Amino acid sequence: MSNVRIAIQFHPQHAQYAAIRDAVTRAEEMGVDIAYNWDHFYPLYGEPDGEHFECWTMLGAWAEQTSTIEIGPLVTCNSYRNPQLLADMARTVDHISNGRLIFGIGSGWFERDYEEYGYEFGTAGGRLQNLKRDLPIIKERWGKLNPLPTRELPILIGGGGEKVTLRLVAEHAHIWHYFGSPDSMGAKLDILRGHCEAVGRDYDEIEKSVGIDWEKVSDVSALGDQFYDLGFRQYTFGVNGPDYDVGFIKEWLEWRNTKNA
Repeated sequence: MSNVRIAIQFHPQHAQYAAIRDAVTRAEEMGVDIAYNWDHFYPLYGEPDGEHFECWTMLGAWAEQTSTIEIGPLVTCNSYRNPQLLADMARTVDHISNGRLIFGIGSGWFERDYEEYGYEFGTAGGRLQNLKRDLPIIKERWGKLNPLPTRELPILIGGGGEKVTLRLVAEHAHIWHYFGSPDSMGAKLDILRGHCEAVGRDYDEIEKSVGIDWEKVSDVSALGDQFYDLGFRQYTFGVNGPDYDVGFIKEWLEWRNTKNA
């Protein structure tokens, strides 16, 4: 199976952009594998009208400022952009970064984004059906662009819905991302395995990614090993502004190195 990778999601809220930029640089220098942001228009917690920055313009800047770390949205909202445009945006950031983009996508859920920016919120089921419709369109557009993407763009699908989302993961994703306890995540993996069998997909082709609340972890090795034994190889940790303290990640990087030795 693939090596362990460590990712930090820099929440683009409650901070000046310079602080976000500098935190990404520190993470890259420490050897973090992936830097993510998110695709929202308002803070998800803290002061609801606090400072906040947009996802894809930020990723273009990260692509220029970094050279080794992979970058991507965790996750972009399918509802916010025409799928053809979104495909072109992703391809462009892919080229700016020299092939380091991870295309994270989900169906969307944060109602305020929709209401304030004039998108139809609809229903969770409707948004999932739109994602199902748009993923093939995005992939088809990647095959038509000139120049083509630098590589087969890795698609990360975020979400734990057992009937539709995990089916989409089996059909389209290179990476599946969700969060929960080892027990709950193990149950999700069993369902994903069933979807893979149903669509004829090799379950082991899909990298499994877990989001971890690092502030609640008392024993890095114990928790990391539990998820590792389930087959998880990507470990993602969120950090918030204004300071973006990434010092905690050193212990996780050391654990990663022992697993990858």
